[in-house]
Amino acid sequence: MRDQTDQSHQTDQTSPPPAPAGRTLTPDVLVIGAGPAGLTAATALAPRVPGDVLVLDREKEAGGIPRHSDHTGYGLRDLRRVMTGPAYARRLTDAALAAGAVIKTRATVTHWAGDLAVDVTSPEGRLRVEPKAIVLATGARERPRSARRVPGDRPAGVYTTGQLQNAVHLHHQDVGRRAVVVGGELVSWSAAVTLREAGCSVALMTSQYERTESYAAFDLGGRALLKVPVAHRTRLVRIIGKPRVEAVEIEHLDTGRRRTVECDTVVFTGDWIPDHELVRSGGLDLDPGTLGPLVDTALRTSRPGVFAAGNLLHPVDTADVAAIDGRHVADQVASWLASGGAPATAAPVRLLADAPLRWVSPGLLRPGDPAPPRRRLLLWTDEFVRVPHVTVRQQGRVLAERRLAWPAAPGRMFRVPWSVLRGVSPHGGPVTLGVR
Repeated sequence: MRDQTDQSHQTDQTSPPPAPAGRTLTPDVLVIGAGPAGLTAATALAPRVPGDVLVLDREKEAGGIPRHSDHTGYGLRDLRRVMTGPAYARRLTDAALAAGAVIKTRATVTHWAGDLAVDVTSPEGRLRVEPKAIVLATGARERPRSARRVPGDRPAGVYTTGQLQNAVHLHHQDVGRRAVVVGGELVSWSAAVTLREAGCSVALMTSQYERTESYAAFDLGGRALLKVPVAHRTRLVRIIGKPRVEAVEIEHLDTGRRRTVECDTVVFTGDWIPDHELVRSGGLDLDPGTLGPLVDTALRTSRPGVFAAGNLLHPVDTADVAAIDGRHVADQVASWLASGGAPATAAPVRLLADAPLRWVSPGLLRPGDPAPPRRRLLLWTDEFVRVPHVTVRQQGRVLAERRLAWPAAPGRMFRVPWSVLRGVSPHGGPVTLGVR
């Protein structure tokens, strides 16, 4: 397999050549998902293991979401430079191939064939892969209109941000002339930029919060440069139109007053959920907060030899943070393989989040394990806290209190220094993190 990776640019990023149906591959490591986390993990692992590192992705090209996110802002934390999404995706893909990883696209993992084996379907037929270790890096997606249970008609012209960017940047489709963007997160402004590039103005951006969830710089810049009006404390309650969107009905959450906004396009942004189908079908332990796999700081799942990284674990953080996850998980996989697959022996301490925090990732702490990526715990909040005061409790006792200089805000990651867990007892039961 590895001898043919140099030819992968001529084979649509697929190496080795298509295998006969029913063939079994036995790489050292299988990475499922060729986004920033998966590609970075493969790049770090390929030179460190004697066998192959195989990356599978269901899309036609590797790179993940950045490849159709045609704006700048990628690569700051992991590559120490700023580039557009497509350039970032190409750079990560090229790095993985240069390191010796094998990338097979248009390959969908359909189900588990054992604890460390999966069946794969591609245009060339079925394939079984039996690696020594697996890295799940399948990422996250936005909830579509159907999952949000928004009533009304079912016309054309309704998108998520990912669907919009795919249509505009990859397929160069016309998406309308006047849009309503649902949500005020960072990705919401990304949708607004994409709409402008497609020749579609934004009639309104809605946010259920008193202020938009994105950073103030994005909010102020978006309003000033894109001329996007934002309606706070509002929600979309009905879509109107046949066969295409004609208008939406917006409700103010405090007064109940409703108004109709004419538009021909609606974009639902944010409200993320991990692509966790393989986690669920494999019976791996789920974190009820993130809905992704429950992992410790070494990014081990509940199944020995199966690790996870990226936005599958914390929906959703930036692409460069997901890539740093990939670098971190590569170290843990390499160590696990070098040990002969020795299981973790120390009992974990569960990390829990107290309202208004929704979840904390990673969710398990084991004595002797490494610090999490970037020495940060990642948390999600449902309320704005301008000057957050973080508390750590175990068995009703306050172990640590820390006031942070950055706000906790819905719609974006709240990062807490790893050092707040310094006083945790490995035998003291679950630990709860709160904020006020």
